[in-house]
Amino acid sequence: MQAMILAAGRGERLRPLTDVCPKPLLSLGNNETLISRTLRLLSNAGVQDVVINIAWLGEQIEQALGDGKKFGVQIHYSPEFSGSLETAGGIANALPLLGNKPFIVVNGDILTDIDFSCVCETANQLTSKQNACLWLVDNPVHNMQGDFGIDNGYLSLDVEPLYTFSGISAYHPDFFASVVRGERMPLLPLLREGAKNHTILACHLTSNWLDVGTVARWEMAREFIARGIII
Repeated sequence: MQAMILAAGRGERLRPLTDVCPKPLLSLGNNETLISRTLRLLSNAGVQDVVINIAWLGEQIEQALGDGKKFGVQIHYSPEFSGSLETAGGIANALPLLGNKPFIVVNGDILTDIDFSCVCETANQLTSKQNACLWLVDNPVHNMQGDFGIDNGYLSLDVEPLYTFSGISAYHPDFFASVVRGERMPLLPLLREGAKNHTILACHLTSNWLDVGTVARWEMAREFIARGIII
């Protein structure tokens, strides 16, 4: 199983921290960074190959992670020389490194204690027709309106309650067939289309989870680690 970590974003809401440090390299205060923790969890689940897209301060990520051997994985980098291609564009740009089988995608700015083994199992079941799966969490205070519902195991735009996309997902490469490689493309239009067509699976994630998208939530993440809430 291969995985991709999205690490090309500028991290505007985390400034001034991200003026000098890419957000996936922000320290959790326990000799780990956001991205090194994710690599550890992926390796523990048996993932051996990881693709990381990079743009803003990407050289720092390459220097810190190297070839991935110290994390038990092999890392391949997908540079976005023209700047961030947004999520769908970044993934489509990295498809030559990801191959023709289903793969996992994880946002580089989340903190969780999920066992990625279950994500791998679901990813292996994806097909060209049932071509994606999203893990959704109960709505955090910063997104109380939610993103999607779950209708008999499928992503939905029409049912309540709504949940928030966790930034953990799995895809068959065919999901990105309509995306022109090298062009900017957000993920949301593809997700909405798939939800309408009932081609995207959805799972309710009950593991500890935090979107480390602001300075306040980065401080919260460090507190969770220090107190042993997330280990």
